Amino acid sequence: MIRRSLLGLFVGLGLTHQALSARDSTGPGRIEPLRLTDMQWRQRLTPRQYDVLRHESTEAPHTSPLNTEKRRGIYHCAGCNLTLFSSDMKFDSGTGWPSFFDSIPGAVLTKTDFKLLFPRTEYHCARCEGHQGHVFNDGPPPTKKCFCNNGAALKFVGAV
Repeated sequence: MIRRSLLGLFVGLGLTHQALSARDSTGPGRIEPLRLTDMQWRQRLTPRQYDVLRHESTEAPHTSPLNTEKRRGIYHCAGCNLTLFSSDMKFDSGTGWPSFFDSIPGAVLTKTDFKLLFPRTEYHCARCEGHQGHVFNDGPPPTKKCFCNNGAALKFVGAV
């Protein structure tokens, strides 16, 4: 949790990374990539969403209303509407960002990020490659993972 709390202090540092790699992408349904021009992304997204999804920015902790969202529903990528998480995967990590202990199989891609000078696992939407957040190994059972997500990168759709 301390690592995630320090995140806001070091957002401006440089990034070195490996190529995106699929997580849980073994399955019959391959996700077709969405490739748009920079102008198309700017038209599609709010300025905050654009910074987070397209330039790997990080929103300040405790600023997203999705952090305290308790209703049942589905969390989609704000860039392309791909389903990333269900409310059953959400938990309160105490970090100030919406957090999940797992993702929908095949929905995210990962890469190694060195923004804080030590390696972290960054994850992106598998369809549009929009930056979502980082995954840590200090979450709850059953996975012990914590997908710490930018709320600006998500769209919540409540169950009906």
